[in-house]
Amino acid sequence: MNARAERADREGAASGVSSPSSTPSVSSDPMQNIEFKAELRDIDLARTLLRKIHATAIDTLAQTDTYYRLSDGRLKKRETRGHPTEFIFYHRDNAARARVSRFTIYSQSQARQHFGPTELPVWLKVVKVREVYMHSNVRIHLDRVEGLGNFIEFEALVTSQTPEQACYQAVELLKQAMLPVMGEMLSHSYCDMVAVDE
Repeated sequence: MNARAERADREGAASGVSSPSSTPSVSSDPMQNIEFKAELRDIDLARTLLRKIHATAIDTLAQTDTYYRLSDGRLKKRETRGHPTEFIFYHRDNAARARVSRFTIYSQSQARQHFGPTELPVWLKVVKVREVYMHSNVRIHLDRVEGLGNFIEFEALVTSQTPEQACYQAVELLKQAMLPVMGEMLSHSYCDMVAVDE
């Protein structure tokens, strides 16, 4: 693990957020994020603004998300180069604002136990390069999504130290700081956008 990742682990332990470059904690109990996503107009200026507000650069990740067809909620298999495969099951409203996402992260073996040993029907795949930053308890993603373009995303993990209202406030502060590079706010996931284009 490099020095930036080690620093992120220390910051994550203090804030309740696991480092995006380490294996996330797997729990049968759902977790909760406050999330916001928008188009990213200028990725170079975004990096400059993040340095200005002293956000910590963590890692650049090559990710492939495979989405499965479910009758309730969403399930994606996330394959990140150099990291263990994880399965993320979540519920989230489609709204162009900061919103709650309730999710559970499973290891590959846990996903087989929970969803069955046979692979579910595949819906589609999303391929992206994600630059990860941390600012306080908020993870910031600069995403370059294959076939869609560039986007910025904020994720604030709700914990006993950072309750829901504090997470909304932290996301709002970052929205204001990054306003010069933000385009249209997004209500849907990347998978929905890929599905429209197919």
